Amino acid sequence: MAFSFATNVRLKRAGATVTEVQRRLSVAHMSYKGPALAVDCVVFDGAGRLLLVRRKHAPFAGQYALPGGFVEKGETVEAAALRELKEETGVEGEIVRLVGVYSDPARDPRGHVVSVAFLVRTEETEALAGDDADAAEFVRDWRDLELAFDHNVILRHALAPN
Repeated sequence: MAFSFATNVRLKRAGATVTEVQRRLSVAHMSYKGPALAVDCVVFDGAGRLLLVRRKHAPFAGQYALPGGFVEKGETVEAAALRELKEETGVEGEIVRLVGVYSDPARDPRGHVVSVAFLVRTEETEALAGDDADAAEFVRDWRDLELAFDHNVILRHALAPN
């Protein structure tokens, strides 16, 4: 980070060094405890079946949910969505559009988790459960299911006209 001569003079008058100001501006040293970042995918096959996973672990063990998970350090939310989709269901897809950002601090009982949800297109019709799911399947009769987390809200937003 480069500072002008005038900025350097003001910093010295304030008793701060350039290194100290750089450290204060850097986020690398921060121990900020913000919300976790996650992704969710709304995926339909050509027959209108919704891709769901049945959760193996708490919270919501045994309940259906949209495929998704946490974003890893250095990963974009788009890449995380497609990675989680593949890991949890064996399905590959293509992001169609952003459905929404879901940030209610109470949406996940484990803590404050912000989720970025995407509508994803796939040509695949079969799913295979990953390690953290009891099942992954395209479900025909999904309209009356009570999904985990706020996934019914996400699904409703995905189906709404743009």
